[in-house]
Amino acid sequence: MITAVSESQRVSESQRAEHPDLASEANPGQLSDEDLGLLDAYWRAANYLSVGQIYLLDNPLLREPLRPEHVKPRLLGHWGTTPGLNFIYAHMNRALCEGIWEKDAIYVFGPGHGGPAAVANAYLEGTYSEVYPHISADLDGLRRLFRQFSFPGGIPYSCCAGDARLDT
Repeated sequence: MITAVSESQRVSESQRAEHPDLASEANPGQLSDEDLGLLDAYWRAANYLSVGQIYLLDNPLLREPLRPEHVKPRLLGHWGTTPGLNFIYAHMNRALCEGIWEKDAIYVFGPGHGGPAAVANAYLEGTYSEVYPHISADLDGLRRLFRQFSFPGGIPYSCCAGDARLDT
């Protein structure tokens, strides 16, 4: 759990420099600026992967100007649910990895339109590519990840048991 910290409880940068473990002892829920930046970067990456699955058919890193043929002709999946799901995933993952929670946990997504968030986080942590090696952690794999989502021969827009078989 991340706790709210008042200004009087906040550990200053100079205090942290003098005593690197002060933040964790004085305020166990307080993130360092570096950790907060990493958590934010993870959340933004998960959001980008999620929105890319919904909208993009090609040009996954937007290395060229976006053209109509890069965008899927029929958009399925809801962006509105995705940032919140990614936010919860990122914070739960941090809490579990850092031992803040000393219990096993599972994040249960509903069967609705949270598919892009579930797939994005599994891809970021490497699990998705382990299960589906053709969706590799490179440009071609990213293109396949985006293309397969809610597209013929790919995976459905909602979370469900299925098989990602898109070979193109």
